[in-house]
Amino acid sequence: MISPSRLARQSILLLLLALVAGPAFAITDRKFSTSPTLAAEARTMVQLLSQAHYNRDAVRSSNYAEVVADYMGFLDGQRMFFLKSDREEFEKRYSNSLYWNILRLGNIDAAYEIFDVYEQHVESRVNWIFDNLDTVSQDLETEDLYRIDRSKVQWPINALESDDLWRNRLKYELIGELLNKKTPEEAKQAVHKRYERLLKNIGDMEGSDLAEYFLSSVAHLYDPHSTYFSAETFEDFGIQMKLELVGIGAMLGLEDDYCVVREIVPGGPADLSKQLKPNDKIISVSQDSGEPTEIIGMKLRKIVDMIRGEKGTNVHLLVQPGDALDPATRKEIVITRDVVKLNSARAHAGIFQVPGKDGTTVPIGVIALPSFYGPADDGDTDAEKSSASNDVATLIDQLKEAGVSGLVLDLRRNGGGFLSEAIDLTGLFIKQGPVVQVKNYAGEIQVDADESNKIAYDGPLAVLVDRFSASASEIVTGALQNYGRAIVVGDSSTHGKGSVQTILEMKNFVPQLARSPLKTGATKLTIQKYYLPNGNSTQLKGVVPDIVLPSREDYLPIGESDLPHALVWDEVPTTFFEGKPLNADLVGFLKTASLLRQEELPEFAYLRKGVNWFKERQQDKLVSLNLDRRREQQTEDKAFLKELKQEKKQLADLDFPYQEFRLGPPPPPPIKAEPKADDLDDEDEDLADADENAAFSKVDVHLKECLRVVGDAIALAQNKQYWVSNRPPLTAPADKG
Repeated sequence: MISPSRLARQSILLLLLALVAGPAFAITDRKFSTSPTLAAEARTMVQLLSQAHYNRDAVRSSNYAEVVADYMGFLDGQRMFFLKSDREEFEKRYSNSLYWNILRLGNIDAAYEIFDVYEQHVESRVNWIFDNLDTVSQDLETEDLYRIDRSKVQWPINALESDDLWRNRLKYELIGELLNKKTPEEAKQAVHKRYERLLKNIGDMEGSDLAEYFLSSVAHLYDPHSTYFSAETFEDFGIQMKLELVGIGAMLGLEDDYCVVREIVPGGPADLSKQLKPNDKIISVSQDSGEPTEIIGMKLRKIVDMIRGEKGTNVHLLVQPGDALDPATRKEIVITRDVVKLNSARAHAGIFQVPGKDGTTVPIGVIALPSFYGPADDGDTDAEKSSASNDVATLIDQLKEAGVSGLVLDLRRNGGGFLSEAIDLTGLFIKQGPVVQVKNYAGEIQVDADESNKIAYDGPLAVLVDRFSASASEIVTGALQNYGRAIVVGDSSTHGKGSVQTILEMKNFVPQLARSPLKTGATKLTIQKYYLPNGNSTQLKGVVPDIVLPSREDYLPIGESDLPHALVWDEVPTTFFEGKPLNADLVGFLKTASLLRQEELPEFAYLRKGVNWFKERQQDKLVSLNLDRRREQQTEDKAFLKELKQEKKQLADLDFPYQEFRLGPPPPPPIKAEPKADDLDDEDEDLADADENAAFSKVDVHLKECLRVVGDAIALAQNKQYWVSNRPPLTAPADKG
């Protein structure tokens, strides 16, 4: 037994050694293991995946070997901390037994053992960073390059290669801080604090977090939309689905230690502010009069808690825009917390005066639909105001009464919603018939059809889409295209999500969990796929527009095809429906007219200039670690954006005038961060942002061209040789009865 005095002397000696060695940082030692409750959930999840998942036959026990690398990627997304030898050792140790360990025993101790190695690597590397930060900061005139996205590359071969990689990483981070107007000492302090925080965040990791990452890696073998929810995450998910939470209205996720905006909830504060967008990365969070807290590497639940708050209070976010060409780009935004109001998320419309022949104008309506929302359980007693299809029908009546000659249905950034609403909304434009086919894992096909023989609008129609138009949006767009009822205009394709998910709570499948007072988790499974009336799947390929317009979104990895383990495209037999695609001659005529405008109009020169520049910069995966060169590039970028912004101001004068139609009160103007003295010359704002109080964006090149396409169809109605099925172009067939 060691005496207290001797123990005290040893403690003092260890403290002195630590002081001499420098400010070493350590993570609290702890040991995780699989609990009986978690083991039951793990076994149940694998059984559900094996028996009920749509893709169950494509995944075999041998595929579970991939979970090791995928889980390592969850922990170390940029391949910075682990070594190649770690992966080899883990795969040798776990791969052959992983499937059976989970299925039979529910044992996921591999998750904790891999994390233990990761934790040791992080602790060692952070102390290395603190020892080398001063030296690295003196070497920012190098000709080296740094790969921004390392998520697809191999882990370093050995410690020497890892050291070289980290020297470049620190240079990259220091330059990013310096480009944001920090002094050299402030830049070093910012990086130092970042890694102090990383250690703290990893020290805060809990066993439930690791179980969620690991079991989600298992679920992702089947498809990217299947996942595991820990008890805490499942509870949060339920709160979000019920819209009982005050916040900013954004779905967040973690990607390579960054908090990424996955989705903007239509009608929520973030949507109304027009400042935050999908794929934006949130760097720090602060409250009014509070100091910002950098959240890189922080647990998602803690980030969400920081962003949530009381209704009417402000949250300040420092954001790296998702489409920023320079990774050092930052902007501060302020969003006022609120509940998500259905009225704010509702469809709205406008009548645009589109130039026609001989100096005349043609009134064409636009209905913008943010999501396929359904009846809300939030105290709204007016059923007609809580349905996308009912709202669109009401707006159609208003637009027809105002005398529109054509209509555009704008489904851009519409991520989907209720399938029933997609069917009912399609029925507003067709006279009965199948809208979507749904196939389950057993191959059984169900046809969902519009049963009403009433058509709310039978005139010229176009659908405007982009890469964010997904799920229900793709069903409506594809069905109207199948029926030849509308011409589709937009990006090269829609998102490509053609699958259906369901959420299963674990306690409903395990009696011992049902009797337990402990909270249990859940799993989200893909159980069906969507198909259009002609039998084509919307999965992976999405819906391809008839007329494609230049778009920056075509050069971003934001589609279903960019996700690992995405389900394949396939087809089922066509179902019987009275319709066929638009006549090829008609589509060719409208497309040729559009292409001529794309060559001649100055707004397309403006659009192509931005798209081409963005494309070139996106293809450049390596960033210079020379501070002077990066400053030169930053100056060039700002000059280019300033020039583009000036062109936008000039083009805004050519926008078509419009009259706005809303079913509810107009949303309040967005709150923006007060500009700082050194930010007054920044020109890195998004050029597609809407005017603060406008229903439609300024210089919306895609919308303007879609309106012109409808105008062309209206003009063609005067020439019967371009008619299809003995009716004017883009109109519904006449009632034979």
